[in-house]
Amino acid sequence: MDLDLAQVRAFVLAAEELHFGHAAEELSISQQALSKRIARLESALGRRLFERGGQGVRLTDAGRRFLGPARQALAAADRAVAAVLDVHRPLRIDVWGHLYAPMRTLVQVAAHEPRLQIGHGRDLPSVVTALLHGDIDAAFGRVHPPLPRGLTHRLVRLEPVDVVLNTNHPLAHAPAIRPEQLQDSVLWTPGPLHRLDFLHRFTERFGIRDHIEDPNLGLEHCLTDLAADPRRFCLLPADVPLPPHPAVRPVPLVDPTPLYAWSLLWRGNGDHPLLAALMNAFDTEAQRNRWLEYDPTRDWLPGHHPTDTAVPAHA
Repeated sequence: MDLDLAQVRAFVLAAEELHFGHAAEELSISQQALSKRIARLESALGRRLFERGGQGVRLTDAGRRFLGPARQALAAADRAVAAVLDVHRPLRIDVWGHLYAPMRTLVQVAAHEPRLQIGHGRDLPSVVTALLHGDIDAAFGRVHPPLPRGLTHRLVRLEPVDVVLNTNHPLAHAPAIRPEQLQDSVLWTPGPLHRLDFLHRFTERFGIRDHIEDPNLGLEHCLTDLAADPRRFCLLPADVPLPPHPAVRPVPLVDPTPLYAWSLLWRGNGDHPLLAALMNAFDTEAQRNRWLEYDPTRDWLPGHHPTDTAVPAHA
């Protein structure tokens, strides 16, 4: 029998989400349309693939047997299309986390690669959606779980984080600051704290009680807000160039030094020919600039246990 790949794709997403509504959102179709696709697939196969009941959705034995080969069939189909259509197409890559300036790192690695088509995602969820829909080939920014199945990410840079303070802050003229010393200060966040994984983990780890949420309108807006209140601070990667501003200054964080993790994220097998070249370029720069150095006695890496001695390069 000939499989309808749209039906197979609907099945795979529903099997991974175990929620028809979420799978329909990923495909940008209605839940009714997704249910019809799966029903037609079940009819063609002569087997029920899902059990539907008051406890939600779960795979039948036939569904579990079908899932692995179904994923392989979709990957093979994607490779076949790419082989015909994508030979000369640029690598479409989105970046996110604009206040932290991910383009600094990407430009350093790929400044002379004209076949990159760079776009901007709003945040990690929007970038993940673009990847799953095939709108982009890869993405670059801070990755944190949970990620949908079928996506792969690779850590490419760990960057020390500085605290940026109002010059009238009591700690502003210290040569270095321990994160715990900021407990009585107010963290400025570029958006809702619960959606900013790194900053949320920082507040929990170091006991930061107060924060103020503003829209991410860029670095100048951030510095203007800091200048308005001597209790406020924000966190920025150490290499982010700060525009001159007489009312704020950066100070290194120590004991421990927080590390901001940059990763490359892609879908499926990463078949675009430029993706391997881009990863090799990241590897070269990481070795040259010691981007992946991590000392658990000195550094704090969110999600990485202090007793670990190595940073995973793949996840």
